[in-house]
Amino acid sequence: MLKQQLQFKLSQKLSPQQIQLMKLIQLPTLAFEQRLKQEIEENPALESGKEEENTYEDDINDSYDDLYEDGNEKIEAEDINVDEYLSDDEIPEYRLHANNYSSDDEEKTVPYAAGTSFHQHLINQLNTYSLNEDQQDIAEFLVGSVDESGYLRRSVEDIMDDLAFTQNIYTDETTIEKILQIVHHLDPAGVGARDLKECLLIQLRRKEPTPAVDLAIDILEKSFEQFTKKHYKKLLQKHHIEEEDLKNAIHEIERLNPKPGSSYSGNNRIVEHVVPDFTIRITDGELELSLNGRNAPQLHVSKEYSNMLQGYKDAREKSKSQKDAVQFIKQKLDAAKWFIDAIKQRQETLFVTMNAIMHYQSEYFLTGDERKLKPMILKDIADSIGMDVSTVSRVANSKYVDTPYGTKLIKDFFSEAMKNEQGEDVSTREIKKILENIIDEEDKKSPLTDDKLAVLLKEKGYPIARRTIAKYREQLDIPVARLRKQI
Repeated sequence: MLKQQLQFKLSQKLSPQQIQLMKLIQLPTLAFEQRLKQEIEENPALESGKEEENTYEDDINDSYDDLYEDGNEKIEAEDINVDEYLSDDEIPEYRLHANNYSSDDEEKTVPYAAGTSFHQHLINQLNTYSLNEDQQDIAEFLVGSVDESGYLRRSVEDIMDDLAFTQNIYTDETTIEKILQIVHHLDPAGVGARDLKECLLIQLRRKEPTPAVDLAIDILEKSFEQFTKKHYKKLLQKHHIEEEDLKNAIHEIERLNPKPGSSYSGNNRIVEHVVPDFTIRITDGELELSLNGRNAPQLHVSKEYSNMLQGYKDAREKSKSQKDAVQFIKQKLDAAKWFIDAIKQRQETLFVTMNAIMHYQSEYFLTGDERKLKPMILKDIADSIGMDVSTVSRVANSKYVDTPYGTKLIKDFFSEAMKNEQGEDVSTREIKKILENIIDEEDKKSPLTDDKLAVLLKEKGYPIARRTIAKYREQLDIPVARLRKQI
């Protein structure tokens, strides 16, 4: 039996230009500059800098009208090959890196120190030892298996098998262990360790023996688990020591490097700096907002291209090749004019959105007190400026603002609301700040549990469940009470 059904489906399709505008809005300053540079390189009808004169703008429009009267179909936006000069990747390259870069970071990378890699640095040290050919090969294989943190994450048994299959070197675990001891003597201290315990012990054994160092070695060898869990009372009883002795031993351990590979200067990662997209300043008690000038480039349509159109208009006979050429010119001019308009719309959208956020959180921006941050969600700003929530999200998620209190990621000003005991809306960010202050001021010998923190916050007028406290604490990267304990 056949059934007929009528379904109504409401769908909204964005034009290629609208999609590209959204992507432009999302770009932070440095990525926007790269995008601008790419567009200028790929579209010869678009030029940067100030126009010498504006009189030819009307000529372009006149030429357009005449060309369309000559029987040429007007090129609609949909007819422009947007993909030819606008990237439409699902994940733009700028999203694969940090949100911003330094102002002088154009396609520059920080090279390794003296051109020597971390592993080459280790191999150079191996060359100072007297090893036969097989021992040298095994040592180099071990060094090559060390990760960027300085650890050897593979078992000796696996390494023995790999040496046989890949290097044609047949050896035993005892030999590998002996050569690994040589690797443990390389710098930086702790390199080649198979776990944190071994890494710390290697470093301690390099130190000059003292009562504190000897005790630290003894604790790590016999009571590593109790040490990591900060069961200090058990350590005092097990090792028959005084509290001051334990404190000195812990101090020695805390000075060690848990990731020795990261200490090598040639292995440091590139540091990416933030370029503020906005600046907020206080002048005579009033807030002033400015958009980074690099987001407002001077662009204009190429006069040379408009002259080409004029030349085609004045030609008595129009060949097919000329018509094909003018079709190309019109596409590029349309794209250039659209891009200039899109840049202006991007500027307006950024400024209007940030201006609304600034006024919404004016108490915070005037004082710098995070407890003054009001509950604010994307919809609050979207409704106030008459834009879509997704547009506000694009501005907030990838942009930074320079304030009198430091450079801040805009999305950090957004937070949900909850009620205090007086029934007033308070920002969850405000609660997190109070929670952070309480933990900073706690007695580190007896840190506050989540239950106790919940009681203290309730006393301050914030009735919050223990599980919510735990969630906020984790979001602040604060460990549980037991791991905050100090002796």
